[in-house]
Amino acid sequence: MNLAVKSTPIITTPKLGYDVLIENQQDGTFKAILLGLPDCEGLGNTETEAIEKLSLNLQTRLETAKIVTLEIEAPKAENPWMKFAGMFKDDPQFDEMLAYIEADRRELDAQVEEYYQQLDAENKTK
Repeated sequence: MNLAVKSTPIITTPKLGYDVLIENQQDGTFKAILLGLPDCEGLGNTETEAIEKLSLNLQTRLETAKIVTLEIEAPKAENPWMKFAGMFKDDPQFDEMLAYIEADRRELDAQVEEYYQQLDAENKTK
């Protein structure tokens, strides 16, 4: 498995968007929790105050940390049908079976064609 960590030097500070869960507490206060980082939260008397405290907590946390993108190479999986490829190559009845399938297919195609011709004829008489 190949792992690569991309770390791009930040020249300008990009704006990051975070989803926040705001919960009403039993004591009438509010708790703002950063989704994905449940230990990063802010408490306040109003939703706005809780969000502001969460924002300060997150900014403090990000001053000593960084966000990187981790790329993982997907494992190479064999196609499950490949184990059946060529399994009939030495079967003496294989050509006979193919001929049977072809004959059956021609018969079905003729039946379908006949059905559509009958429909066409019925529609022309209406």
